[in-house]
Amino acid sequence: MSSTPTMKSLNIDNINPHIRAAKYAVRGELAVKSEEYRAQLERGERGNLPFDTVIAANIGNPQQLDQEPITFFRQVASILENPKLLEHKDVLVNALGYKEDVIARAEKLLKAVGSVGAYSQSQGAPAIRDEVAKFIERRDGYSADPKNIFLSNGASAGVNALLNIICASPNTGVLIPIPQYPLYTATLAVLNATAVPYYLDEAQGWGTSFADIKASYEKAISNGTDVRAIVVINPGNPTGATLSAADIRSVIEFAAEKKLIIMADEVYQTNVFTGQFISFKKGLRDLQKEQPGKFDQVELASLHSVSKGMVGECGHRGGYYEMVGIDEKVQAEVYKYVSIQLCPPVIGQCIVEMMVNPPKESEPSYPLYKQEYDGIFKSLHQRATALYQAFTKMEGVECGEPAGSMYLFPTIKLPAKAIEQAKKEGRQPDEFYALRMLDATGICTVPGSGFGQKEGTYHFRTTFLAPGTEWVGRIVDFHKKFMDEFR
Repeated sequence: MSSTPTMKSLNIDNINPHIRAAKYAVRGELAVKSEEYRAQLERGERGNLPFDTVIAANIGNPQQLDQEPITFFRQVASILENPKLLEHKDVLVNALGYKEDVIARAEKLLKAVGSVGAYSQSQGAPAIRDEVAKFIERRDGYSADPKNIFLSNGASAGVNALLNIICASPNTGVLIPIPQYPLYTATLAVLNATAVPYYLDEAQGWGTSFADIKASYEKAISNGTDVRAIVVINPGNPTGATLSAADIRSVIEFAAEKKLIIMADEVYQTNVFTGQFISFKKGLRDLQKEQPGKFDQVELASLHSVSKGMVGECGHRGGYYEMVGIDEKVQAEVYKYVSIQLCPPVIGQCIVEMMVNPPKESEPSYPLYKQEYDGIFKSLHQRATALYQAFTKMEGVECGEPAGSMYLFPTIKLPAKAIEQAKKEGRQPDEFYALRMLDATGICTVPGSGFGQKEGTYHFRTTFLAPGTEWVGRIVDFHKKFMDEFR
């Protein structure tokens, strides 16, 4: 005699509905399916799969795709994790090739944190925040105060902390660039706050459109939304665009006029192939210098991370954010919020210190560091160019030249039959395309619908982190067959 299964007390219908509502396409259905394919291949069960490797081009995870870690960072980290190695400096130097500055840096960091197995201050180790402040000063030419710097569990934790502080009610609105990294809309969904989209201008290299920002803001305000902040991702994710000084200035001017907090996501600041990176902190300080008094009340939080750039230490979860012009009482609440999570990973904090304070020209580790850093940058640029050139040859595909970050975000003009088939399957057309690409090639990308895009346009985002260029040919072959099938 069968019995009806007892429903669990915690089930899909009674969990937090805001968690259910959140969407995060970067690790969504395509990513799950690609990992199933990867596991199948690792078990030696290729079967009928038309590929023998899976390429995870869906996420900026450099070391998963064979980017080698920077030797200096890992040598220092090895001593931090096992300080007893310092009892055998002769072995480190003579047998393992460690340089004296590696040992000196490890000793300095151990003095700063005590042990990477111990909690630090919730805001991060003071000595490491001092080094971050010095880095910001060198980069921008303006002073930075360590008390305004929070070390974090990657930049994502900084985004989460700031949005938790900003979003006071479901009526709180945050201007989000579209297309955007879905961390922002997902976090706002969890917080039951309101995402206010503004569209980037694809025709102008995915730059900001002041007219669109203004129109989106005014529409939200007319609907009763309390718009409090504007997010800017520079260099862009997923677009790869690098914002001009004029774009940065226009955002700051608008934020000053409307009293908006600026959240500047600058985690790709070293991944710039064309133009140059200008931080929002520098843009703000330049305006304050040019027009004294007018921009003194602007509130800015800018974020950086060890996960991207040439460092690529995603798994070590290190990052920081600097708060400029933020009310001291609000900053105290940020401190309280991060204290609930105790502290960011201490080994990640130490990687942040090495990112902002790498070996100097006068130090013995510099030649190898410079060789590795430049080699990674050159390789990324070469692969980005190879991918871009392939896209230019593909029917119905348009893509801007690679400018920065780790991504290309081409437009795809899909045949009507493909769009019709996608609708039959209950999918967005670019999601349908990306799934077909994964099944045919083993290459996992992210459909543009996962980032947001103008209605009637279709895109996909791909990293150019995977080694070699063979996999680029797989995309070209797939696309031709796809277009022929649905022509």
